[in-house]
Amino acid sequence: MSMFGKIKSIANAAKSELDRAHAQSTSAGSSSRAGGQQVAITMEPVATQIAIFPQFVATKTESLLLREKVFSFSGDSFDITTLEKVPVFKVQGKKLSLSGRKIFMDQQGNELFHLRKEHLAFHSTFYGEDSTGKSLFQVKSKFSIGTSKAYVNFTDTNGTQHSLLMKGNWFDTKSNIVDEASGAVVATISRKLFNMSELIGGQQTYVLSVAPGVDMALMCAACIAFDEKNNEKK
Repeated sequence: MSMFGKIKSIANAAKSELDRAHAQSTSAGSSSRAGGQQVAITMEPVATQIAIFPQFVATKTESLLLREKVFSFSGDSFDITTLEKVPVFKVQGKKLSLSGRKIFMDQQGNELFHLRKEHLAFHSTFYGEDSTGKSLFQVKSKFSIGTSKAYVNFTDTNGTQHSLLMKGNWFDTKSNIVDEASGAVVATISRKLFNMSELIGGQQTYVLSVAPGVDMALMCAACIAFDEKNNEKK
């Protein structure tokens, strides 16, 4: 076979592979599009509510788009919307904060909590605190070969303690958040890779799907803390 024939054969094979991948991504039935990524997830309700902010508990499977602001001069800031681009939360980073403080707000701009890093911790640890400085939850990483792992620990409004395990290779397409007590998956995180505009602007985009009965604000904070923890390795 001539050199031209070999090149043509390789190109045809690559095109066939792309066509096959496209067919698989569009054959999942009804799905929503988020920045070119197909998302179609339905999650089972949790047996017991998992929440710090009951007003933000999902009543059905909610898929949220977490998009880091490009060229943000105030630190790592995020816009959080539904897949239909309806605003849900805002996250404002503080560039000069030594603890990497991020302020979480609802869509009206009301502050919910601050997310900060604990610098003296042996393992990467982030915590959320209210306006009085009271700790609301903690996201603490654990050493794990080949994967990223962290625990979300908090006490809900009823005084029940919860431990959620976040586990997955951050450079894969998906990570899960699991309730250790029941084994139920309470949220999934999908990371969209290799988007050229994001690579140029340093922007990250995630799709966070939250199960019914789970606090969406808490899951967003856990996702961003997990992102911060994994970015430290770069």
